[in-house]
Amino acid sequence: MSLRRDGRLGAAWIVILIVLPFIAALISLGIGRMSIAPGEVIDVLRAALSGKHASSELIEKTVLQLRLPRIILATLVGAGLSVSGCAFQSLFANPLATPDTLGVASGSAFGAALGILLGFDLIGIQILGLAMGGAAVALTWLSGSGKDRGGLSYIVLSGIMIGSLFSALISFIKFAADEEQQLPAITYWLMGGLDKANYRTLALGAPVIIAGVLVFVLIRWRMNLLPLSDDEAKASGVNVRLLRGVTIVAATAVTASCVSMCGQVGWVGLLIPHMCRMIFGNNHLSIVPASVSFGAVFMIIVDTMARSISAAEIPVSILTAIIGAPFFIVLMRRSGGWRI
Repeated sequence: MSLRRDGRLGAAWIVILIVLPFIAALISLGIGRMSIAPGEVIDVLRAALSGKHASSELIEKTVLQLRLPRIILATLVGAGLSVSGCAFQSLFANPLATPDTLGVASGSAFGAALGILLGFDLIGIQILGLAMGGAAVALTWLSGSGKDRGGLSYIVLSGIMIGSLFSALISFIKFAADEEQQLPAITYWLMGGLDKANYRTLALGAPVIIAGVLVFVLIRWRMNLLPLSDDEAKASGVNVRLLRGVTIVAATAVTASCVSMCGQVGWVGLLIPHMCRMIFGNNHLSIVPASVSFGAVFMIIVDTMARSISAAEIPVSILTAIIGAPFFIVLMRRSGGWRI
């Protein structure tokens, strides 16, 4: 299987990237403390689509109410963080750029921690996390942009500063929280987890992630211009400032929504784009859809491990770091480095 001369995916790769997340999700639905055969999973899904009930109420509840919302959230978070990391790495011409480069994850995490401190429900925590993530990026942009500033490099530095500021505010929230109830809840939430996924929270956060991912899919051919200088980009006839603005807004919205629903999940936005670049090269016509598919599959696998390895659920960010760090080292050693 290979790419076409214009950098687009071949038919075989398109089929694989579309089918792979569905296969991973179907397998994941049957894995857990109660194993469910693939045939039973399919019967439950078929019954649900036809408006009927499955033969076993326990299996139906396990598949539809407990596991399916988590898998949908894992799919969205993996796809969203991966494509956002891909966009930021190209935008800033920096292989170490992540979805939190502009401080959005730290801002969203602060908003969620504040919501827990104030006793909000899940929807309130999610809304506050989204709002604070947007506020963090707005502060980054205001402090790092301007006619007399140094361009994107100043914005990156501002993002680091704002991220550190909100990290300090999170520490203050933890200091002020009740040690018996609020502090454990905040600490566990910050480690990342999909255990609180339900259709109600998905209804609020999923449209934001889906819209952001669709934006990147639609502008993926223009994203090849992001690493170019202003003069080079202008020569192509594309409004590079508008392109960068759309990229930042879409990545910010996606990342803030992901963090507001499941906490901070590291490595996905760094590891998956690198892996896609090794396989497909640097053309965004290929690596954007590849990042969406592989990111979704990676998060489905990690979340399945998190809820199945032990009786006590393991925070997702621990597993992504344990899996991501060694794998990333191997990728870098095999590739001899990375170029945009």
